[in-house]
Amino acid sequence: MRTGIAHLPLHGGKAPRWLFVRMERLAREITLIIVKEQGTRNFLNKLSDPFWFQAFGCVLGFDWHSSGLTTTVCGALKEGIKETSSEIGLFVCGGKGGASRKTPSEIQAIGDKRWINEDPSKLIYASRMSAKVDSTALQDGYGLYHHCFIFNQEGRWAVVQQGMNSENRWARRYHWLGEQVQDFVCEPHAAVACDQKSQVLNMVAKESEDCRQISAQLSMEEPSKVVAEFDKIKKLNLPAHHPVNLADIKKENFKKILEKTYTQKPQNFEALLGVQGVGPKTVRALSLISELVYGKPASFEDPVRFSFAHGGKDGHPYRVNRKVYDQSIQVLHDAVNQSKVGHTEKLKALQRLYEFY
Repeated sequence: MRTGIAHLPLHGGKAPRWLFVRMERLAREITLIIVKEQGTRNFLNKLSDPFWFQAFGCVLGFDWHSSGLTTTVCGALKEGIKETSSEIGLFVCGGKGGASRKTPSEIQAIGDKRWINEDPSKLIYASRMSAKVDSTALQDGYGLYHHCFIFNQEGRWAVVQQGMNSENRWARRYHWLGEQVQDFVCEPHAAVACDQKSQVLNMVAKESEDCRQISAQLSMEEPSKVVAEFDKIKKLNLPAHHPVNLADIKKENFKKILEKTYTQKPQNFEALLGVQGVGPKTVRALSLISELVYGKPASFEDPVRFSFAHGGKDGHPYRVNRKVYDQSIQVLHDAVNQSKVGHTEKLKALQRLYEFY
């Protein structure tokens, strides 16, 4: 399921080199301890929790209220464990911008090295579909620019991805946990964190089930018939709540995509999303026809439910103390090394501290 969405103000810039190097080291030591004590499966569960991920970023010294926490934490984790990934059976692919588009090839490369017990094509599909859902099926005004796909040797996976809205200067982070995915396109949310709601087209809501079915059926209809229905809609006065601007949808492009779907005959909405070229505008047009012609509306309920906050880099709530940061890295590093030869006292102390917290 998609386990959460975080909402963060959009900040520019990047972490200073002195901090990012330390973030890499501390992320590695924390990861090694969790993997040793609880396994990679449990670590994936933690990453899929938007609260835990936010706290993880704060421990690493980043700002609780910055969109950069997502990209920087994922980058630090990827760099921090890359030398030990094959040893611990945990892999991080993707990243920000151009790096996100390399995710399929990175997954395939790991599969080619026989480091995983799963068919890499299944993981590649999960990566692509989770991104397609959050960019096309849930249209909340946030364009994806960061996609991080994390998986273990057994093929269990989690996704941390983020979109930005340049108009309101906010970013949203989307969390997925692959272990519980049964249906990519029906109620993937378990928890959503956000400071404000927006006007959305939510095609993955339970209430959108009929609309999803009609949209998939329309995609297999003769294109000119569907376009004719769309022409009728353009003459109607749409309700104010509908987040669809008909001026954005060009009939010529819509017909071209329908010709492709008519040929490929996607059998359901998930298959429709997987057709190359089917994007937000196509889904919006089909949802409109479904609602106004067939009486099967989509949901416009924003999945956002609550917000959270924690605290670093820019001095909030206080500036990063480099000496203390380095001591934290050293304590965890020593604990991991000593545990390898049977000295688990520090690890047990850390566990007691966690239980007390």
